[in-house]
Amino acid sequence: MHATLPLLNALDFPALRRGTLEALQVNLTYRCNQRCLHCHVNAGPTRHESMDDANVAFLRQLLDSLPLHTLDLTGGAPELHPRFRQIVRHARRAGRRVIDRCNLTILNEPGQADLAEFLAAEAVEICASLPCYGRDNVDRQRGDGVFARSIAALRQLNALGYGRGGALLLNLVYNPQGPSLPPPQAQLEADYKAHLAAEFDIHFDHLLTLTNQPIARFGSTLVSHGQFAAYLQLLRDSYRAENLDALMCRRLLSVDWQGYLYDCDFNQMLGLPLQLPGLLGRERAHLRDLLNAELDGNPIVTRDHCYACTAGQGSSCGGALKA
Repeated sequence: MHATLPLLNALDFPALRRGTLEALQVNLTYRCNQRCLHCHVNAGPTRHESMDDANVAFLRQLLDSLPLHTLDLTGGAPELHPRFRQIVRHARRAGRRVIDRCNLTILNEPGQADLAEFLAAEAVEICASLPCYGRDNVDRQRGDGVFARSIAALRQLNALGYGRGGALLLNLVYNPQGPSLPPPQAQLEADYKAHLAAEFDIHFDHLLTLTNQPIARFGSTLVSHGQFAAYLQLLRDSYRAENLDALMCRRLLSVDWQGYLYDCDFNQMLGLPLQLPGLLGRERAHLRDLLNAELDGNPIVTRDHCYACTAGQGSSCGGALKA
């Protein structure tokens, strides 16, 4: 059982409006081979939600029709979706940049022996979660044995040319383990690179630092430890207005496994749908609505959790906003 989270209102968060749509971030499935403490999706091995073929068809149509730059695939473990490879191939043939939000251990799961080779062949950019360069911290946050399996996966990716400064981009993702802000991204990246190279001969391109959101599994943990209010106050106290222009919700749309649209992945988890005019009585906008939608200037739905993206150096799916 998860602790009940307080309501998130954000009556004082600045009003935001959308710019030009550049990316779709699609949550293909909540199924995952891991169950991480910080996961805002509450993903895990027992989750079965998965995008059906009808919505995959809508997605492919949009990739062919809209001037999108990026398709960002996430989950759960997006690679566990039965159409993952078909979607990747279609997006790449359409000339789109494809990002795979990879937990690394999926590369050595049964039935995934050729996954790394597939990603390399399609020049998919990998954003891989590794919350620390030490075994104990990673295993504490993500489960026993995850660190060793992650190192094995990183070695496999390096052997294919990932993280070597070329076309195959390998970015690592860091989340704090508790109710604190991430340290400065540039210095932490240097520490990661030095340690992983010296200890394991592992190389990567960039480190992305993400602030933990006070929602879902992490939010419930904060509540159960009596830390929720203090963490939310930390986020508010660390607000920086200069981060607003670079927020991911200005140029990205989040898509859930049923094809419904949200301003960001966090709003998706809170059930706060994209506010789109002309839905004719429907409560939620869907992928099919994007074919004729005009999103420029559309208001963005905000709540208290939005302070996590503006706190300190800022945070988005692309890492710190002020590196």
